[in-house]
Amino acid sequence: MAQSFHDFSMKTIRGEQQALSAYKGRLVLVVNVASKCGLTPQYEGLQKLQEEFGDRGFTILGFPANNFLAQEPGTDSQIAEFCSTNFKVSFPLFSKISVKGADQHPLYTWLTTAEPEPGEIKWNFHKFLIGPDGKKLKNIPPTTEPAALREVILQHLP
Repeated sequence: MAQSFHDFSMKTIRGEQQALSAYKGRLVLVVNVASKCGLTPQYEGLQKLQEEFGDRGFTILGFPANNFLAQEPGTDSQIAEFCSTNFKVSFPLFSKISVKGADQHPLYTWLTTAEPEPGEIKWNFHKFLIGPDGKKLKNIPPTTEPAALREVILQHLP
């Protein structure tokens, strides 16, 4: 069983394997994203956070998921195009996965069971803050706007 976020390897939206250990030493915000959700405009705020804090040791990782009312129906290439065209997303995106249910990806099993604040994902744009050491720091509800995370991010950056 994985002990750390850094124990996982995931397929990027471009189809390459990416060890999450590549993010050791960085504060990471993990977000399950969707293109056809009422919360989809959060992409804009997420991109602003990435631009503001990216050079200070912060990274957002987006994981498309189609678990909630089929709000992410596209292929990986369609999702990548949507994010680039509509929101100029520069943070890493990964291949579409399942974030809940019987086919939940092991990364999300870890995210929803690891302390502190275990609990299931309720909707798209659920966020998890991961420390530079790979331990989960915070479980953040989907409706929390990215701009509201500035202070939390600042508290955990060097």
